[in-house]
Parts: sequence; structure tokens; C-alpha cells
Amino acid sequence: MIDLDMTERKSADTLIEFIDRCIKKSTIDKENLLGIGIGMPGFVNADKGINYSFMQIENDISLQDYLAKKLSLPVYIDNDSSLIALAELNFGEARNLKDVLVVNIGWGTGLGMIINGKLYRGSSGYAGEFSHIPLSNSNALCSCGKRGCLEVETSLLVMVQKAEAAVKNGEETSLKALFNDKSKSHVDHFLNAVVKQDPVAISILADAAFQIGKGLATLIHIMNPERIVLSGRGAKAGKMLLPPIQQAINEFCIPRVAEQTEIKLSTLTDEAELLAAASLMVENSLFE
Repeated sequence: MIDLDMTERKSADTLIEFIDRCIKKSTIDKENLLGIGIGMPGFVNADKGINYSFMQIENDISLQDYLAKKLSLPVYIDNDSSLIALAELNFGEARNLKDVLVVNIGWGTGLGMIINGKLYRGSSGYAGEFSHIPLSNSNALCSCGKRGCLEVETSLLVMVQKAEAAVKNGEETSLKALFNDKSKSHVDHFLNAVVKQDPVAISILADAAFQIGKGLATLIHIMNPERIVLSGRGAKAGKMLLPPIQQAINEFCIPRVAEQTEIKLSTLTDEAELLAAASLMVENSLFE
């Protein structure tokens, strides 16, 4: 029998050890740090500092408070896709705009919504669960426990799994040599292969991007945004993302509505969440 609380605490302690190592490696005196901002996947209540999906420590202590106590620094946590949307609003392709959808192409397929120039969180803080729109025809079980979620066909994790299967099946691709290089993750190798126009990698990405575009067609009808920003780690794929997404929008979206929305690639890519996590800490410090 596994003690769930103990397992969750161990995960939190592993995170603490990682943060401590990073602080020491930076050679910055801990006394000169304002604190720590953390972006996390899952159902995060930023006000309470609780992640209801991961690292639930105890009923009477939030993850945020637990980390702050162990690290002896103020800590603030938020959903990763919300943070990426904030980064695009403050530093990227959503600057000076009012209504923008920011897609986080990462381990999942997240969404941050900028409405009237501000991040929209919804009544409980969980708005933007784009991953779990039931658009997939796959019978694969999603991480949420449901079937049919967009995530099971569009996440970077799934793309890499398909790439690994292609290599195993003997398909001609540069991914075989790249995956033998252990100095980088398979995700980085996959995205590099896409940029270098490896046919297998592009085919896998195109299938996922088309499904993302299909989901975006639904959101365009509902939100009528002035811009959609493709951000997160997956935005490193660059212009290769655009044709299949645009194809899906052309196929499933009413032209009069679709033509009002511009699709843009983030220039922040995997730096977006880091910038926003730092901003999260700064903003909270100013209001203390």
C-alpha cells in the first residue's frame, strides 16, 4: 500500500532540492532573492497556493506554504498556461491587445485567455482547460481519466511517443540518430527534427497541429479573439505549425468569424513561463 501523502511530500521535497541546487549554482546570495515563482501543470488555485492535481501535501498546509517554509523564501505558484499567457501579455505577442488566446503547446495542450486586457481565470481559477475538449477520436485514456480529450493527440509527449514508434518500426528518419544522443531530451530532438524538415517529424507534428486547429476553430466561434498566440515549448517548431492549424480553421470555422483572428507564433517559446514566473514573484512582492 502506498501512502499518498508521503509520495506527494517526496515529490515536493525533490522539487525543493532542485530549487536549492539552482540557487547555489547561480551564486546569488539567498538574502538577495525576492522569492520564487513556480509555474505548474494541473488545477492550480493561485490564491490559495494549492495544486489540486499534483503535490497535495496535507489538508492543513498548502504546497505554496510548504515550499516557502522549507526554502525560507516567499513562494508563489500558478498554472503554467496562465503564466505563459501573462508572459505573452507583458512581453510577447499579446502586448497592447485586449482579447487574445494563448495556446501552450507542451506536455499537455494548455490555454491562457486574455479578456479585456487581463488574464481570465474563471469563477474557480480553472478556465482554459483546452486539453480536455472532447475532440479526439482516439480511445486512449487521458491523464485526467477521461477518453476523447484533445491532449491525447496533440501534446508533445504524444508526438514524441509517435516519433519513437516510427524509429522502432524502421522508418527512414534522422530521429533515429538524434534519439541516440542523450545530451538532450527526445522532445528537443523531435522539435529540432521538425525545424530541419525531417519528413517523419513534420508528419507527426502536422497531425497534432491539425487537431489543435480544430479545437481553435471552436474557440474562435465562442471567443472571437483578435489574435491567437502559439506559445510554450512546442512553439520552437516555428512556421511548421501554421499550415495544418490554418487548414483546420479554414475547414471548420465560419470565414466571416475566422478572418477577424490573426494567428501568431510566440517569440518567447520556452522562455515564456520563466519570464512570467519571475513576474509573478515581483508582482506579489509589490503588493505585500
